[in-house]
Amino acid sequence: MKELSMVTSMNESYFLKKKIQKVVLYIVLSLIALYTLAPLWLLLVNSFKDQAQIIASPLGLPANVSLAYITKAAGEIHFLKALLTTSVITSLSVLLIVVVSSLAAWMMVRNKGRASQLVFMLFVAAMLIPFQAVMYPLIQFFDDIRLKSAGGLILMYGGFGLSMSVFLYHGFVKGVPKGVEEAATIDGCSIAQMYLHVVMPLLKSITVTVIVLNSMWIWNDYLLPFLVIGNSSTKTLVLELYFARITAGQFGNPWQLIFPAVLISIIPIIIVYLFLQKFIVKGISDGAIKS
Repeated sequence: MKELSMVTSMNESYFLKKKIQKVVLYIVLSLIALYTLAPLWLLLVNSFKDQAQIIASPLGLPANVSLAYITKAAGEIHFLKALLTTSVITSLSVLLIVVVSSLAAWMMVRNKGRASQLVFMLFVAAMLIPFQAVMYPLIQFFDDIRLKSAGGLILMYGGFGLSMSVFLYHGFVKGVPKGVEEAATIDGCSIAQMYLHVVMPLLKSITVTVIVLNSMWIWNDYLLPFLVIGNSSTKTLVLELYFARITAGQFGNPWQLIFPAVLISIIPIIIVYLFLQKFIVKGISDGAIKS
């Protein structure tokens, strides 16, 4: 009887300890979530206020919810034109990254040898080189060959996005059964047909991961478009935000322009992320483990 009582007491102590750990874990996760979402809350509530309300109560709710500030901000940053420019640059850059990196990774995995390993290690090593180290020589080179334009910007993004994308694809292609490709070859598939109809459908999850990661980076990038496009007639959303803020902020920070302009600028990429987020963790974890 005494032993049974001791076992019961130990079980109660164990479950109490587990419950306390779970409560502490929930509290910590809730604090992290609040810390993460605080800037988004600040952005959202201040997008519907005028300058005086923002300065007086930056964390408070707006007195009147009106789309006037968002509409005005959209006009100031030429939202539709900038959205089209950013979408075209992002889409073509990501398409270039996906096609080149998937083909490169596929060929390196299927053609094993020292040359393939060396090329792969060069791609991995390129991930460690910061953009700032090659920034000015690259801009000067593209200026010399008369490609300092939106087209040149797409080529630059394609080059900078290759290293990480090849790394992710390389690990994932290892999990694709070689027998599937051999069967396709027996059926008369060409290399192009095998790539489009056999290999790429099997790389769906990692492809979505590559698309999302590169899209978020390219969409939100400021430095490279500023150096390449500058204050031209064709500007990305981030550049429009910068130059609109400079124009309107000669005598201070135009918060009633900045907050709504930033809000409408990030909405498109957030929508893309929400639709594709389920593939991101799977793609990254599978690619990293198989590498």
